[in-house]
Amino acid sequence: MVHTKCRGGTYPFSDIKRFVFPDEKVPWDIDFKDYNPPDYDSKGLLNKPWADPPLEDINFKPKWNTLDGTVNRKSHMGRLHRLPLNPKGRTGIGGRGILGKWGPNHAADPIVTRWKIVDGSKQLNPSSNLPIVQFCAIQRKDCGQWALPGGMVDPGEQVNETLQREFLEEALNSLETSKEQTEKEANMIKTFFKNGREIYKGYVDDPRNTDNAWMETVVMNFHDDAGTVVGKFNLRAGDDAQNVRWMDVDRTLDLYASHSDFIRIVAKKLNAHW
Repeated sequence: MVHTKCRGGTYPFSDIKRFVFPDEKVPWDIDFKDYNPPDYDSKGLLNKPWADPPLEDINFKPKWNTLDGTVNRKSHMGRLHRLPLNPKGRTGIGGRGILGKWGPNHAADPIVTRWKIVDGSKQLNPSSNLPIVQFCAIQRKDCGQWALPGGMVDPGEQVNETLQREFLEEALNSLETSKEQTEKEANMIKTFFKNGREIYKGYVDDPRNTDNAWMETVVMNFHDDAGTVVGKFNLRAGDDAQNVRWMDVDRTLDLYASHSDFIRIVAKKLNAHW
């Protein structure tokens, strides 16, 4: 069931209650005459250089379904209409919420993994008898949940550039590390990130989603099989992360947004314990 994290309750960083409705009314093609969600556009978005203006602004003429200047307004989920509607259905709140762009807001999430090594050998989980894989997890400052060290794709930025930048900023604290060390790690990351495997591309069940703005992401797995590259880095939390660590992969993980689903896919592809 989609929209388990962006329906019901209070919208993040506000006191706005989402309109509550049953699961069967989520799809737009299901008639729902009584659907009357509140509209919410955070005042914190006004005049921000990275945020769209209000839709009613007569000078705002977005070019949907294309590269609008440096802003990517193409959705992984299909074509958009003049007023973008969430491709997965109703969320109980209209407007843009706290998201910067109307329609798709593009992100990139790196899943950096290594094997859990004990006494020189891969540690096996006794229940599955499969090796345990670990991933680099960050604890978000905004909500305290554990998540992947990803973030928004900047205008004009390529996805692979975003993946590298976010990992360096959140998992290696490149913004506060010496220039010499940052350059050394950045060069290693650039080489290491050349050999990734796409895990997912599309819609994300994110608590910030609304009827008219939503998160989409590209998820890539970068696996350090020998544990000799990123696997031996001294992780340092930075930017939007308050903590960072290598976390064992297990089906009991409860991560931010859809991140647990992405980790499950990686575990299956690596034939690791889940």
